[in-house]
Amino acid sequence: MDVLYFAWVRERIGLPKEQVETSATTVAELVDELVAREERYAAAFADRDALRVAVDQDLTDFSASLAGVREVAFFPPMTGG
Repeated sequence: MDVLYFAWVRERIGLPKEQVETSATTVAELVDELVAREERYAAAFADRDALRVAVDQDLTDFSASLAGVREVAFFPPMTGG
């Protein structure tokens, strides 16, 4: 699946997007796998409460299923104006 990173998440990881092979069944498990990879992922996901997630472009939460998912995106909360 494609995993996309936006704003400071992208800056900490150093990539805007990557293709990920995963055995994770939820977004939270995917994040656990990413954090176990390297320190830069651990830094990006250190405060999960400060992140939002979208699965196939629909906002959801970290308990969301990854069954059949093609894209997961992580980004900080957005403000409007």
